[in-house]
Amino acid sequence: MSALPDPSIPLDSSEAALARGPDGVWALRGRWTLPDLGPLLQSGGQPADAPAPVTLDGSALQDIDSAGAWWLQGQLPPGGIAPALRAWPAHAEALMNEVRAGADEEVSPAPHRNLLQRTGEAALAAAQQTQAFLAFVGETAMAAFGLLRHRSLWRPRAIWHEIQIGGVDALPIIGLTSFLLGVVVAYQGADQLRHYGANVFVVELVGYAMLREFAPLIGAIIIAGRSGSAYAAQIGTMVVSEEIDALRTIGIDPLQRLVLPKILALAVVLPLLTVFADITGVFGGMVMARSRLDIGFAEFIDRFGRVMEGSALLIGVGKSLVFAVIIAAVGCFQGLRTRGSADSVGRQTTLAVVQSIFIVIVADALFSVAFNMLGL
Repeated sequence: MSALPDPSIPLDSSEAALARGPDGVWALRGRWTLPDLGPLLQSGGQPADAPAPVTLDGSALQDIDSAGAWWLQGQLPPGGIAPALRAWPAHAEALMNEVRAGADEEVSPAPHRNLLQRTGEAALAAAQQTQAFLAFVGETAMAAFGLLRHRSLWRPRAIWHEIQIGGVDALPIIGLTSFLLGVVVAYQGADQLRHYGANVFVVELVGYAMLREFAPLIGAIIIAGRSGSAYAAQIGTMVVSEEIDALRTIGIDPLQRLVLPKILALAVVLPLLTVFADITGVFGGMVMARSRLDIGFAEFIDRFGRVMEGSALLIGVGKSLVFAVIIAAVGCFQGLRTRGSADSVGRQTTLAVVQSIFIVIVADALFSVAFNMLGL
């Protein structure tokens, strides 16, 4: 007995149709492609009590793609005997057999990694990234030597542009943050100094704290979040859009064209921003000392000039120079490590900010240890 046709569907229709016969023969008609599967999807699946098919008749099948084959495979009962394919076109039969083979394969679960394996993989990845960063530093140094030998390769406009973006535009946020930090340092110190009648020592507290530590550190953290992320995003976008490859194709070194101007600009900008942060931070301490400890501006400035040493300012400025090189190098390095997609740009930008701040804090701690050993 042959499959019973569905009288509601014309025989010459190109829409996908399936007639389930009582003798276990399922007849496929029309085009079983993604645009033509609408009627089948609307009709629902096979009833739970329907008998399993024995034969799939494809004599009226016009065409089938992977979407149609997967839908048909989903209608077959799992674990049963695969029905025979009768009068199927050769390409359609090959596609259905391939879908069958894929449906029978068991998806293996992802291998479970214990804590030791995950720790080892993380350590290996960190070591590989450190090696790549050291190689990047070496390549950048060689590119810098190339610029020194060929002055015509200098791009002062690019450097001035980076100075404008990374320095002048950052003055408001650096000034406000440093002023508030000076206020906090003076306020916290005032509550303790008043108990001992040592109000005047708030000058040393604010001066040394801002000039040696807080001004260079807070400036570096803000610039890392502001300029370091911008460097990584800009270069990463150029990598995704293949602009870096285009520069190499026409003979322009991306390190000389993109990386070195950013490093030089930030090396100029961050020390100047640190001096600006010193001024605003000390001013914030002056305001708080006047309001909480009754120390006037003139008295504060007079004692500041007598007790503060010039080495405190030089130490802060020197540290900011090192911080600037770290921030620019890490931002550009992570930008060049972008691979293939916008998601990678965001990931590398986040890594640039996190790693820059972490390395800056580690470097600041090492500076503190070294200065303590040298008696500075």
